[in-house]
Amino acid sequence: MEQDSIGGLLRTLREDTGRSQTDQASTLSELSGQAITRNEVSRWETEKRLPTPFWQQHIAASFGVEEKTISRAVSTARAKRRKERGGVQRREFIGAMASLAIPLARTDQPTARLIGRSDVAELRRRTARLRRLDNIMGGAETFPVYAAEADYTQRLIRESSHTEDIGRELLALLAEQQQQAGWAAFDHGQHALAEQLYDDSRENAEDAQALDLAGNAIAYAAYQQTATQQSGTALAADSYDVARQVATPKVGALLLERKAWAHATAGEAQEADRALNLAREALNTPATRPEPDWVFWVDAAEIDIMAGRCWTELRRPLRAVPVLERVLGEFDDTHARDKSLYLTWLATSYLQAREVEQAAETLGHAADLAAGVTSVRPARRIETVARRLARHRSTPAVADLLARLEV
Repeated sequence: MEQDSIGGLLRTLREDTGRSQTDQASTLSELSGQAITRNEVSRWETEKRLPTPFWQQHIAASFGVEEKTISRAVSTARAKRRKERGGVQRREFIGAMASLAIPLARTDQPTARLIGRSDVAELRRRTARLRRLDNIMGGAETFPVYAAEADYTQRLIRESSHTEDIGRELLALLAEQQQQAGWAAFDHGQHALAEQLYDDSRENAEDAQALDLAGNAIAYAAYQQTATQQSGTALAADSYDVARQVATPKVGALLLERKAWAHATAGEAQEADRALNLAREALNTPATRPEPDWVFWVDAAEIDIMAGRCWTELRRPLRAVPVLERVLGEFDDTHARDKSLYLTWLATSYLQAREVEQAAETLGHAADLAAGVTSVRPARRIETVARRLARHRSTPAVADLLARLEV
């Protein structure tokens, strides 16, 4: 039974207990304290998704089997998926890039030569430089570049010669690049592609024994769930649990602030506040080794912005407004996508505090910054807040804004 793939194993165990998928979902919800639906049980059984370590332990408990039985079956499913899919397929990248009509970043082909540590170092420097594009460009522009980099590294792993240690470093780099590509796909509204990239990234990170990257891949997936009206609390908790033993201060802070966000969107104020406080503590912990480049942007201002967003989601404007006003007052307008997004939460908090004109002015600033940004997220947020403002159309400032936004 331990050699079965997870989908077949879960179906067999469930049927042997006489449970329906709905029964199993109820059992897991009670055991874990986290709500889960029949649809998620179905996804596991069809292997459209693989259960995370958080759910693996509760699945094992629900059937009275050892946790390693479940984890081995998950590993078998991953190996099968890699064989069938070969990671994220090149044709998927090419198709997505063609649909965005933006040229590839890479045209050179891997060779059969031996790849050494200096080659990996150069690839890491290139990945770090490209990562900075996300500060000023939207997902429609960055996705083809990031996807091409991941595709190149994947082919390098497959076609070039290298030692086992170098292969592990390349696999970790691929996991980084897949997270970048997944974020860009998410930013452009391509949720299915983003989800696949996050899954692939996590698998590659685990194979590379890079647990901090594996945790970050799970955190990305949790963040995406909150953006698609799903609870991301279980995945967010999983992300920190997976990485916490190896997390540097900034990595820990990043995973904890995303955990706070998941709790905030679920309406869980105490849990969100606790995670935010832990994120600040983590950030202030002295570093004993270098931080990975993929958390270069995490600082106190980032935690404060997340806190403001969390308190806005929890309808606590008296807590949200001061921190968002302070941090966004120092935020560079050249980071147009991010600042426009963050301003929509400030506008929402003003509206919650019944400062209607201030909300309209702030949303107007967000709209100005978002003009021309190749990301779907600011436009969607601006439209959402504008619709909430519409009930105050009799206020001249609101009427002017809604006319300009054509809402």
